[in-house]
Parts: sequence; structure tokens; C-alpha cells
Amino acid sequence: MAYYAPKLPLKRDPNTGYEMLSNLKEVVKQNFRMLILTVPGERIMNPDFGVGLYKYLFEHVPSVQLQEAIKRDIIRQTTTYMSYISIKDISFQSLEGNPVSSGDNSLYVRIEYYIKTLNANDILEVSVSEQDF
Repeated sequence: MAYYAPKLPLKRDPNTGYEMLSNLKEVVKQNFRMLILTVPGERIMNPDFGVGLYKYLFEHVPSVQLQEAIKRDIIRQTTTYMSYISIKDISFQSLEGNPVSSGDNSLYVRIEYYIKTLNANDILEVSVSEQDF
């Protein structure tokens, strides 16, 4: 069986040493999740990499403006670092399932995307909250 990347976070596996991803679609999803969660400046030698979803938790701007800023960052970063996928839709909810409102220190982002090289659709759901700190 071919393995493409270690599964993150790293966990020991008695057969391969660490749990591995053997499906390219899952590798793309893991890389996309890392792009969304990495804060710009956090990645060594590439300070522009990442959306940094956590940085938006405590922004004091109206909800619609915040969502548009996040969408712009996601699209810009995806175009720059993962040009082999195209974004189909980005939607937001609070962790409780209600639309995001100002003062809510949690974010839930659902991204529908298409992987051009694999001719496959997928969905990435990422949630962050102040309890993650």
C-alpha cells in the first residue's frame, strides 16, 4: 500500500511507525486544514502562509464584514498555495449552529471545494473557539 503523508497530529502506529494517509483526497484535506489554521508568520521561511482563523475570534467588526474578510483570506491563500483546488462555497455558523454574531468567540467555517487534479469534490469543516487556547 502506498502512503502519501503522515496523519496529523502524529500518532504512533505499530505497523508503519506513525499513522499515515494513503488517500490523496485526505492529503489535500489535511493540507487545506493546515492552511486555514496556520497564522501568517507562524511558518518558518514562509511568513505569508496561512489564513490564521484564530486571529478572527476576537475581532470587533460586524459579522458580515468579518465573514467577507475571512472569505477573502481563504480565497487568496488557496489561490497562492493550493491552486489545484477551487472554492465552491464558504459558509459560517457559530459552534452552537446559529449564524455567527458579533461577540460570539467561536467560528465554524464550512468550505466546499473541488480538487481539479483528482476530479473530486470535498468539504472541509473547521471550528475554532476561545476554549482552544
